[in-house]
Amino acid sequence: MAKPAPRIGSRRNGRIGLRKSARRIPKGVIHVQASFNNTIVTVTDVRGRVISWSSAGTCGFKGTRRGTPFAAQTAAGNAIRTVVDQGMQRAEVMIKGPGLDEMQH
Repeated sequence: MAKPAPRIGSRRNGRIGLRKSARRIPKGVIHVQASFNNTIVTVTDVRGRVISWSSAGTCGFKGTRRGTPFAAQTAAGNAIRTVVDQGMQRAEVMIKGPGLDEMQH
């Protein structure tokens, strides 16, 4: 019985793309999605591909402590630390969450 031909582009053949440490990204975008219960920080390149992410829940905070500012700070530090090691020097910050939509003077 003949073996089936390997499919090109199949995920089962191994990892597709580069390893995390092999990428050099000089500029990126930091997306902060805050809610009353959790904060999710995602770091992407300028094209929108995710490089690193973290949330208050993955940092070990449970229950109501996930919604605290300290938990958000810890999540941001974890997500940003990995991309600084990869050479990111500049970043734009996009914030989404509850609060005033317009600046008050």
